Amino acid sequence: MALTDTKIKNLKPGLKPLGNHQDGKTTHQQTDKPYRVSDEKGLYIEVYPNGSKYWRLKYRTHGKEKRLAIGVYPDVTLAQARESRDIARRQLAQGIDPSEYKQATKAARQEAADNSFEVIALEWFNRKLADKSENHRDRTLRALKKDLFPVIGKRPIESITPPELLKALRKIEARGAIETAHRAKQTAGQIFRYAVATGRAERDPSGDLKGALATPGKTHLAAITDPKEVGKLMLAIEGFTGTPTVKAALQLSPLLFCRPGELRHMEWAEINWEDKQWELPATKMKMKQPHIVPLSKQALTILEEIHRLNGSRRYVFPSARGASRPLSENGVRTALRTLGYTNEQMTPHGFRAMARTILDEVLGFRVEWIEHQLAHAVKDANGRAYNRTTHLKQRRDMMQQWADYLDSLKLEASTPNVVAGNFRDRI
Repeated sequence: MALTDTKIKNLKPGLKPLGNHQDGKTTHQQTDKPYRVSDEKGLYIEVYPNGSKYWRLKYRTHGKEKRLAIGVYPDVTLAQARESRDIARRQLAQGIDPSEYKQATKAARQEAADNSFEVIALEWFNRKLADKSENHRDRTLRALKKDLFPVIGKRPIESITPPELLKALRKIEARGAIETAHRAKQTAGQIFRYAVATGRAERDPSGDLKGALATPGKTHLAAITDPKEVGKLMLAIEGFTGTPTVKAALQLSPLLFCRPGELRHMEWAEINWEDKQWELPATKMKMKQPHIVPLSKQALTILEEIHRLNGSRRYVFPSARGASRPLSENGVRTALRTLGYTNEQMTPHGFRAMARTILDEVLGFRVEWIEHQLAHAVKDANGRAYNRTTHLKQRRDMMQQWADYLDSLKLEASTPNVVAGNFRDRI
């Protein structure tokens, strides 16, 4: 007799129904094993001692009796189980073994999951970006998770078409992040080419999107380079009333003029107190070369003060959301906004342009000293890259004079009648 939902709900573990009496009551047999109750056309439900109920289909193919697992009741209803049974019977009529078809489909899904864009992107990230700076790795992974994975992450990488990739990039473009969209396209291209090289894709669809994205306007990161305005900025920084950690990062930004990501990821282990310098490993640097930042008296004073607060932690500027993470990339940027400086007036990266311009055009320091301190790719007359100690004595003196000059500009801003000293004569 065919099953009904009521009959299925009344099936109890350990009580196998045997049949109905004339009075309509069902007799049961006690058992400690799973038992089966048939429906129609080979479909039956199997009841286990723990109360679980599994749908199965019994069928014959090539002279052998086989069984197909359909699902668990009530997740798979009676109607759904019968529908699956009918599909399997149609497959049999076409000479297809339902069990083998199910296994092949499952294997294909697993292969697609193993070769999804997200899986291969993370593999590429761990293999190809292992030697890159922490800041670069963080930025790339954040872009993948935020912009690419939500749209194409689960798709088999070999099946992703140019329009699908463009759809993900258009979402970035729509929020006005044109340069970010271009970087995401470049990153996606590297991942597709890695998939091609490892035999999991035939081609890189990003190449078909040439000219599809809006062209980013040539912009320069905002920076203040007029000495009088720099003095006002230094005075504003001194009056900042935010957290001590953010204020210290803000104060050191003009003094050290390193890349914002390098400053945020500064660790106490990198501070050489004896030699009065900050020693950055190659893994943290954009040019993959170790770097030294001489510390002026003013910089050391700030570090000593913040050490009393954060000295037991890894990062000099730990995140407020957890000491295991560095300060957010928006920490100094938001502080500048709090001081009244818009993104068009001054950015955290702008401290580098500020120092580069004034050290050269106002204070007259040699360009190679400045460029080397900025950790740019500087080569000698023979085309060889300078090492981290090149011009260190001269750079140490330059960094102290720079800190003194910033103090003089701040003093002039606070007391208009005071005129900054002529630092050029000291060089």
